[in-house]
Amino acid sequence: MPIIQVTLIEGRSKEMKKALVRKLTDAAEEAIHAPRQSIRVILNEVPPEHFGVAGITKDEPT
Repeated sequence: MPIIQVTLIEGRSKEMKKALVRKLTDAAEEAIHAPRQSIRVILNEVPPEHFGVAGITKDEPT
């Protein structure tokens, strides 16, 4: 049972998240021939102040 975990900054629409789950499922099904029913996708949303790149949190102006 493949489990795909994605961590992303919160704020995307419900439709965008549904599309991401659908496309990740499609990709796993095609790439590793996993049965669609066995594929799990977990989206972990974090606030921008909890996500940093190059020492700067994403809530800070760039």
